[in-house]
Amino acid sequence: MIQKRNDGGPLAGLRVLDLTRLLPGPMASMHLADLGAEVIKIEDTGAGDYARAMGPDGREAGGGGGDSLFFRMINRNKKSLRLDLKQAAGVEVFLRLARDADVIFESFRPGVVDKLGIGYAAVRAINPRIVYCAITGYGQTGPWAELAAHDINFLAISGLLDQIGAHDGKSSGAPAIPNLQIGDLLGGALTPLVAVLAAVIGAKSTGQGSHVDVAMTDAVLAHTIFPLVTTLVHGRPAPRGADLLTGGVPCYGVYRTSDDRYLAVGALEPKFWQILCTVIERPDLAPFGLATGDEGRRVKTELAELFSSRPLAHWQPRFAAADCCVTPVLRMDEAIEHPQVLARGMVVEVGDTWQYAPPFKLSAWPWANATPAPAAGADSEAVLAAAGFAATEIAALRDSRVI
Repeated sequence: MIQKRNDGGPLAGLRVLDLTRLLPGPMASMHLADLGAEVIKIEDTGAGDYARAMGPDGREAGGGGGDSLFFRMINRNKKSLRLDLKQAAGVEVFLRLARDADVIFESFRPGVVDKLGIGYAAVRAINPRIVYCAITGYGQTGPWAELAAHDINFLAISGLLDQIGAHDGKSSGAPAIPNLQIGDLLGGALTPLVAVLAAVIGAKSTGQGSHVDVAMTDAVLAHTIFPLVTTLVHGRPAPRGADLLTGGVPCYGVYRTSDDRYLAVGALEPKFWQILCTVIERPDLAPFGLATGDEGRRVKTELAELFSSRPLAHWQPRFAAADCCVTPVLRMDEAIEHPQVLARGMVVEVGDTWQYAPPFKLSAWPWANATPAPAAGADSEAVLAAAGFAATEIAALRDSRVI
């Protein structure tokens, strides 16, 4: 089980209201919850968070079989409140909760929260120290601010998607779509945390919070460092699959083995490339690790022929003993059983769900007793009671379907 110190963790006492759905915002707020923050997940009284019925088991979950694995994996350690923000009473409830909150996350299109009466200006008027984070695809400003988009669109507009894929020697071919939501996670989950925690620290010393405007496209763009370097040097990026880090040189790429598995070769430094050449008994290739053009293609072809002559089981132990940045390309079922992953305790059981542990280890706060993702509205009464609502008020809110 994920372990958490009895005093609640380094963010104990931080109160977060999370209006977001699907992956980016919920992932961000889960990181805060794992560190001890009180996260109240606020869903509407209709469908709520669509993630509850999303994923390969989504149809079963949506049909009454419980929440999806996807939802359970990104919503642990939270409380759930179902609240109808289209009713005036629901807005009043939200503002009462916001009065004592430290952080609010929302991911609506620009202007929606203001129309509902729960935007930054409305909350700041009653809580000047609030840190109010808006996570959107294109940000709060600009000609595309109000457009709908998903991860593939953020990658496309930032120029990153154009860089992902193989090079066939004649044309770049079509981009490859990664099975990792880079924009959602880098831009919607991790980047907001840096800004939010910085603003929280600033609010403690100044008493003034901040509106945090995070565009997932901006975040991807700001981290595409090497493609920008290549563009600035040569006037345009390298063809897809032909740059230093996308397979353009022999020492950095993937090579097929005879059993249709792959090796990931990351021997960028000369010392590692030389070790690799020793392992494969080709010392004559040592000067050509970073070769490009015809020479680079020749060396890559020779490497490809050599690696494809033996199965992965032949190469894996040899490179494991050599320590030269060559590893097998594992399937997910193999990755979660890898000795390194197991040693780090990265796969844990929370409730009845296997999921990833937090990707950070804090020596002062060992982890224990994580709570499973909440059922929709499971904590409505408890959250409102803790906020000072009387039992009669809570009953009236339920009778009028506000909660």
